[in-house]
Amino acid sequence: MKCLVLGGGGFLGSHVSEALLGAGHGVRVFEKELVNRESVAHLLTKVEWTEGDFTNETHVKEAVAGVDCVIHSLCTTLPKSSNDNPVYDISSNLISTLHLLEASRDAGVKKVIFFSSGGTVYGIPRYTPIPEEHPNDPVCSYGIQKLAIEKYLMLFRHLYGLDYGIMRISNPFGERQRPHASQGAAVVFLNKVLKGETIEIWGDGSVTRDYLYVKDVAGAVLKLLDYNGDQRIFNIGSGKGMSLLQLIEAIEKVAGRKAKVRFTPSRSFDVPVNVLDVKRAGKELGWRPEAGFEEGLKRTMDYLSAHL
Repeated sequence: MKCLVLGGGGFLGSHVSEALLGAGHGVRVFEKELVNRESVAHLLTKVEWTEGDFTNETHVKEAVAGVDCVIHSLCTTLPKSSNDNPVYDISSNLISTLHLLEASRDAGVKKVIFFSSGGTVYGIPRYTPIPEEHPNDPVCSYGIQKLAIEKYLMLFRHLYGLDYGIMRISNPFGERQRPHASQGAAVVFLNKVLKGETIEIWGDGSVTRDYLYVKDVAGAVLKLLDYNGDQRIFNIGSGKGMSLLQLIEAIEKVAGRKAKVRFTPSRSFDVPVNVLDVKRAGKELGWRPEAGFEEGLKRTMDYLSAHL
């Protein structure tokens, strides 16, 4: 198949592009600009690289022309920043995605795979692990726009027959993730430990998340691309919870050095615990995480060490 990967030069998208190429698919990447050439240099001669603005309807139409499948891993906001400007969050993500769905419909795209957010669409969980049927009560605009896009995917299938798959991803980590970003605790903390810098924790360190190695996310895309069953929404995570304090302990073990930690006040948009139930993905897709957390962390550390 010819696959368009929106955000294919970024952290998640570049690993997805690699997996698609490895499975024999053709790949067209859509990016705003090539910022970090070094991290995707190995892909540039193997993919069709296109640049444009996701909020530009014409650019999006040109990007989807002639492709069989669209993998939508692009997002302009983060959970932290989305509440600061929800109008921008909606206009740049939801509206732009509606243009994408219209363009996909008109271009005869066979399937759209959307990267939703297992960490935000459920809000504060009533129970864990969280199944796909859990109520959706997001406490940040990011989760609301992800959920809204899910509903529009459902609508476009109902109205026009556009097939889709939704991946509610937990907290991915791995090589090529930005170590200085405001998202991605595993890599940010690991980088700080390697550099002897202080880790800043919001709250008492009890916030618990589900961490998943990035290549397992890419593997789920391949499974979903070939899936022809009745389900459309899948939790993609490890199915195991780890608190921030436990995360630091694991990093100390892998890195072989102690972490410096400073505690700061908790944040209102951080739900206390988020662990996904991934049984549906196992049953329907035949997918399960292949790399354990420690193994993924070791690979990530090797990458960071080589790029310090």
